[in-house]
Amino acid sequence: MPAPTTHHTIAILQVVQILQGARQRGLDVDAILQRAGISPALLEAPLSRVTQGQYAALILVLRRVTRDELWGLCSQPLKLGSFAQSCRMLVHCSTLGDALRTGFQFYHLMLHDFVPRLSVAQGVATVRLVSRVRRDPTLGYADRTFCFLTYGLASWLVARRIPVREVMYRPMDQGCSSDAGRLFQAPVVYAYPWVGFRFDAHWLDLPVVQSPQSLGEFLQQAPASLLVKYRDQTSLTERIRRLLRRHLSGEMPSLEAVSHSLAMTPQTLRRRLRDEGQGFQVIKDELRRDAAIAYLGQPELTLLDIGNRLGFLRDVIGYPVRGKEMGIWRLWERPNKPKTEKPQGLWVFS
Repeated sequence: MPAPTTHHTIAILQVVQILQGARQRGLDVDAILQRAGISPALLEAPLSRVTQGQYAALILVLRRVTRDELWGLCSQPLKLGSFAQSCRMLVHCSTLGDALRTGFQFYHLMLHDFVPRLSVAQGVATVRLVSRVRRDPTLGYADRTFCFLTYGLASWLVARRIPVREVMYRPMDQGCSSDAGRLFQAPVVYAYPWVGFRFDAHWLDLPVVQSPQSLGEFLQQAPASLLVKYRDQTSLTERIRRLLRRHLSGEMPSLEAVSHSLAMTPQTLRRRLRDEGQGFQVIKDELRRDAAIAYLGQPELTLLDIGNRLGFLRDVIGYPVRGKEMGIWRLWERPNKPKTEKPQGLWVFS
């Protein structure tokens, strides 16, 4: 039985926040969610999550209904086509530094609520988004998202994941950006008067390797490609996820077995995971969670099928044998519904 494609999933908090602009404009949020394949009921379950595909679909739906590339989050809409136009300019730049400066000059003309800036000092490059107006939670989500999309686009231009030294957020962002450390693969510091990130300045000299030809495919896949393409696949956490993925339907290997497979002692594995801000049990829990969400997106599978593929021994919804290990306490509430009916997403993960 092939293992599922277990991309990291996205917290429902991100869905709640990206919908702020649509709510403020009086749009039908439930209809928007349903068009993206997300059950509106998930908004009432703070621990639920969605797939990257669902989140990417939501971005596209919001873009259409708001006629805004920042989804109604700013005081004035960002015109449709702005991102594509900026990319067409950037692929003709010689280096990453040239591309960032050119892109930021372009967005200086397009954005009214914050300004992107690049500075270099003592061998460190800093990307900052400086607010022009009073920052509220809605604008906060807009500039944090713009910050991550800037990073993703920069990595695409040079076809390499740029190692980030530090992500800089404001104190008010704490609690609103739970996925930031994972997305940037860097520590997040909530002590700055702006949003941004730092990296070694020598990366600015890398040549832009993309072309007008590669841009066409990139624009067809964006924004989903920016969510996953330049994840650090060499980190110990990702290596362990790939190893454990082969054993989803059976007994998961122990920490000792995994450390042996990776040619290190259990003590070294624990220490290196701690350095990455992770734990072995957390990796197992999140892998099963993400696999369950991926399987729930396959209409041909019943809940019994999914349970078997995840190593459950009983078809008892809400009380899996490995409930503690997986962290799922309720897959789907479905009173008086046929056994084969499919949920739209996952209800509660802990």
